[in-house]
Order: sequence, then structure tokens, then C-alpha cells
Amino acid sequence: MATLAATATRDLSLSGLLFVFLVIVTFCYGVGCWIWPFGACRKCKGSGKRRSPFGRAFGLCRRCGGDGRRLRIGRRIINSLRELHDKGTR
Repeated sequence: MATLAATATRDLSLSGLLFVFLVIVTFCYGVGCWIWPFGACRKCKGSGKRRSPFGRAFGLCRRCGGDGRRLRIGRRIINSLRELHDKGTR
């Protein structure tokens, strides 16, 4: 009868590879949100303008306030975690 070794095998399963891939993608997105905190507004496509219903007049976009940029979701999470940390250290 063969004896079995009590060591762990080094086989990488598909779920392990998927987990590593998701960690890498999340880290890269977090770094991207840290470096580039703003993205283009989806409503006005980054122009800051909105057209009237008839297409002749322009006005400022309500979502971005005419700036054409919005704070990314990842950056909002980073900011809220920073505020939570600052409140805990005071």
C-alpha cells in the first residue's frame, strides 16, 4: 500500500486563478481611480452642455454642472474610507 504525503499540492485550480485575476484587476482599478479621479459625464458625454428638446439651444448639464467631469465610483469609495479613517483617529 502506498503512503500518502501530508503536504499540500501545488495545483492551481480555475477558481484560484480567477481570484488572483480579480485581485489584480481590482488593484489596477484602485490605482487608476487614485491617479485619475474624474471620468467623463455619461449624460453629456463630457461636453458639459445639454441640448434643448428641439435641438437649437444649449444649457449646462445638470449632472456635472457644466464641467463635463464626474467623480468616479472607485474614487468615491476611496474618499469615504479616508473620511472614516480620519474620524476614527481623532
